[in-house]
Amino acid sequence: MRRLILGILSAAALLCSMQARAQYNREYFFWVGRTCMMNNNYQEAIRTLNTLLRFDDSAFEGYFLRGIAKYNLDDLIGAEADFSTAIRLNPVYTQAYTYRAITRSRLGNYDDALQDFREAIELRPDLPGPYYSRGVTRLLNQQFDEAIADFDKFIRQENKVADAFICRGLSYLHLKDTTRAYENFDTAIRTNRENPNGYNRRGALYMQQKRYPEALADFNKAIDCDSAYLLSYFNRALVYNYTNRPMQALADFDKAIGLDSTNSLTYFNRAMLRTQIGDYNRALEDYDRVALYSPNNVLVYYNRAGVHAQLGEIERAVEDYTSAIELYPDFANAYIYRGRLRMLLNDPKGAKRDRETAQKKIAEYRSRLSDSSYSIYADTTQRFDRLLSFDSKFAGSDFDRIGRNGSREEMRLLPLFKFTLLRPDTLPVAGHYHQQRVADFRKRIGNELLALSWRESDVPADSLVGLDREYVERMKAGSDWTLLFQRGVTQSLIKQYTNSVNTYSSAIELNPSNPFLYLNRSTTRAEMIDFISSIDNSYQRISIDSDPANRLSNNSKRTYSYDEAIADLNKALKLYPAFAHAYYNRANLQALSGDLPTAFEDYTKAIELNPYFAEAYYNRGIIQIFMKDTRKGCLDLSKAGELGIAEAYEVLKRHARTDED
Repeated sequence: MRRLILGILSAAALLCSMQARAQYNREYFFWVGRTCMMNNNYQEAIRTLNTLLRFDDSAFEGYFLRGIAKYNLDDLIGAEADFSTAIRLNPVYTQAYTYRAITRSRLGNYDDALQDFREAIELRPDLPGPYYSRGVTRLLNQQFDEAIADFDKFIRQENKVADAFICRGLSYLHLKDTTRAYENFDTAIRTNRENPNGYNRRGALYMQQKRYPEALADFNKAIDCDSAYLLSYFNRALVYNYTNRPMQALADFDKAIGLDSTNSLTYFNRAMLRTQIGDYNRALEDYDRVALYSPNNVLVYYNRAGVHAQLGEIERAVEDYTSAIELYPDFANAYIYRGRLRMLLNDPKGAKRDRETAQKKIAEYRSRLSDSSYSIYADTTQRFDRLLSFDSKFAGSDFDRIGRNGSREEMRLLPLFKFTLLRPDTLPVAGHYHQQRVADFRKRIGNELLALSWRESDVPADSLVGLDREYVERMKAGSDWTLLFQRGVTQSLIKQYTNSVNTYSSAIELNPSNPFLYLNRSTTRAEMIDFISSIDNSYQRISIDSDPANRLSNNSKRTYSYDEAIADLNKALKLYPAFAHAYYNRANLQALSGDLPTAFEDYTKAIELNPYFAEAYYNRGIIQIFMKDTRKGCLDLSKAGELGIAEAYEVLKRHARTDED
């Protein structure tokens, strides 16, 4: 019956669209559009509202309703545009300001979102909704005191909304006021005893303070409220682990995996727990699954090597430690254990080299303890077998990977451009774009292998090490900035990132007006951040909650930013404003930092400077798909394929149909 009614409504809408304007019934289309939205049929609502707006392009309510429909379809860019049109047609439309602010907040554009909230509140200071939404935005923007003030104003008018107390509790938690955090979580639970999130938040705080019985009671209650909420099982598994109940912890990890069979973090924790109880073969199965989902996370290979060693598979253990070292050459712990295994394989020379390398790495890091930039390296011999909480982000963490909010789908950006070493016979054919300044720079360096590219170097590793040693010998007779630059390139390619950054800095001191030195230092800093994050457990929180406020970490851990790398690119662009590759690189780092609208602008600037910039079209297409603007994204990918990026057609196969109505 419901389908029949919808069919009649659709037919009626089509019939009306074919009638003359004089017979057009404006209110009827509004009614059909609202009805479709109430039934969550957002695409049909958009079609109906399109008909309305073709007849009356001044109907600001039509743009507003279509914006809401697009928002619910995750077309955030389209929603923002419709809300903006509604505001242009009716500058005192409070709801349009509020919803545009919420949309901009989801896009990471917090400054403009807060300005919209100010407009909405000035127009209607009596409405409670904008205060709550602005509080969430301020919470996401790390403005915790201001967020608390907004939640206070909302709660004074609406004191039956549990999420408001949860968000205010999170704000207090970030300010390290656990007493008030508890008070707010308690109130949230009293306000809605069927909401699992309140129990999970309070339970996580209990668990953090090692109050395990109270934490377990809260997680049990959360599961009673919603037996399909993954986070509750995951948290309860951690409590069971902390209280030496491994079999119960394993059972809860099994349930979590049943709810999400692609969650790397749960497989990783289950693998560690299985290792602890001696179930090595099944632990290997879990690590293999994690390696499939997160192939560039150094801890996967490091921990799996230990399991292979326990099973007597010494050669495979050495292979895994070697993989960990290739991913992160400064990982002293991997050298230590590989050295011990090499002794078992009757390789005393290799064992000695590993032992000496590990000792050297440890000494270097400890000597840098006074420098906060290197404090992360202070103890590279710590244990890495503790379970990770959901406040950790276990990512394969290529710095060129972005994932869709709330899903496991990932798309890769093409990497950063840098001056690297490529054999002349393998260099890609030059396009239509020529930068004389880049050509002059390469000529000044005088290295036929030097190329500006995002591709991996095809120079063998032993040749790179040989080049690095050659530069060391040449620098004994005195070094200029060109020699320092070339050594910085080789150090980066053999993954000696810390040394490479220092070498580029020395080159910059001698030639501070050269934009290309800043470009390469920026790229190396970004690569170093990725490898550091692969062994440090202080990541941003994995998001599984629908409420954006719940995506924040509830404790204060180290986070990583690309600010220094972006600052280098800003300097390069100041010195060379027409440097398209610097705009491209900055767009990549902004995308990875979550600022997709600004990344879009920088990709666009790169394309304006170089209309044949295939990689910029490709990456701009990727982020537009990520922001749910699939049609424009696919147009950019089509252009990238036309210009020679073969990867574009693989993405188009997956996404070309998603824009069809």
